[in-house]
Amino acid sequence: MDKYGLIGFPLGHSFSRGFFTEKFAREGIDAEYVNFEIPDASMLLDVIRDNPELRGLNVTLPHKQAVIPLLDELSDEAREIGAVNVIRIRDGKLKGFNSDIIGFTDSIRPLLQPHHKKALVLGTGGASKAICVGLNRLGIEWTYVSRSPREGMLTYEDITAETLQQYTVIVNCSPVGMFPKVDHAPAIPYELLTSKHLLFDLVYNPEDTLFMQKGRAQDAIVKNGLEMLHLQAIASWEFWHS
Repeated sequence: MDKYGLIGFPLGHSFSRGFFTEKFAREGIDAEYVNFEIPDASMLLDVIRDNPELRGLNVTLPHKQAVIPLLDELSDEAREIGAVNVIRIRDGKLKGFNSDIIGFTDSIRPLLQPHHKKALVLGTGGASKAICVGLNRLGIEWTYVSRSPREGMLTYEDITAETLQQYTVIVNCSPVGMFPKVDHAPAIPYELLTSKHLLFDLVYNPEDTLFMQKGRAQDAIVKNGLEMLHLQAIASWEFWHS
């Protein structure tokens, strides 16, 4: 039986196992999907050694960048982003891909309007790198927002009414608001948002984050990361069998 799985730490909030287990049952695929909770990315090689039937892995926090030196090959997108969330295992060789960019662009594209020309990207971790490459491909300029001052970035305190007149797309790539800390939201001036704003939250648990609720209260368009996750999972399967 073929085996697929997820590496990360911790994995309590994992979406992938349920998705693929249902897919295998529904489509009569003789395979299983296993969570491998590893605190250090170097343990990837142990996982592969101990599970010779593995055909592919998903990669989640905090290993999306740390696994790269362990791989034999990278897709163009993974190299450009500098992060991997899919690994194909074939003939003893490991190839890294990134499905974040596909999931994000396909999920946000139907919501974009002509006035959505600039985006604020909240958070500077591995997920945000894929989002920024995706925004480039969608023709949207972007600026990072960081908690501490860094060259070429805004801080949350820098976001003014004038800023939000220009930047009408806001993408939350930080874990702020994720279960169990559901009463938290990124520290942006929500009272300055309008119906022209689009708020996209990569968080999907809870499905209706405080970030989204505060945006909706100002008539902004809001969307969570659940469809993005579904699209990423579908892309993972295609990468494993490409």
